[in-house]
Amino acid sequence: MSATRSTRAKPSTRKPPTLEGKAQPRQQRALDTYELILGATVELLSEVGIERLSTNLVCERAGISPPALYRYFPNKYALLRELGERLMQAQNELVKQWATPDTMRLRGAALVAGIYQLYEQTLVLTRELPAGLWVTRALRAVPALAHVRIESHAFVSGLIVSAFMQAHPRAPQQEVAVLARLAVEMVYAALEMLFDDASLDERAVGQALSEMLAQRVTVVRRKTQ
Repeated sequence: MSATRSTRAKPSTRKPPTLEGKAQPRQQRALDTYELILGATVELLSEVGIERLSTNLVCERAGISPPALYRYFPNKYALLRELGERLMQAQNELVKQWATPDTMRLRGAALVAGIYQLYEQTLVLTRELPAGLWVTRALRAVPALAHVRIESHAFVSGLIVSAFMQAHPRAPQQEVAVLARLAVEMVYAALEMLFDDASLDERAVGQALSEMLAQRVTVVRRKTQ
């Protein structure tokens, strides 16, 4: 066997972890237990991080037995998925309020300020939500959770495209779609960069980001004339 063949990586046969919850709580006592589990997960994420998080630690912190946890969550990735979806939903609400035809008609400094406002609101919300920083990292670092982030970003990109096309019906929709998705990805990349490097000036990062996106919006608008 040649050296090239012997060192070739074999395809992974490991199955992705199950993310679906086993049951949804209905009674108040079950709801309380469900939230207790998630609350314990949030506390531990801030203390031990993603890699060291385990269902055993969550059970110990929540003061429940493993069977009580496994009734709702099969593994730690299902816990992270639930927290990730909650974070994405909260962030999506900000975009829903921001992505209007009036916003898409802003120009010049007003447009830069409008983009900066969404960036700032998203940053503040993510920092204030329990374990928002760690959940953000988990959505990027854990392959099994990628769909939570991707589906959310696609959804809010669609909101932006809809608002933009209402404001500028003659705009090239495909270019608007690309710009919207890039804008969403750039905002979240900026947040992750700030979370990873506390020495960065968040105002300077947001201003540069807003100016770049506003400039591209102007280019796309010119094509409607």
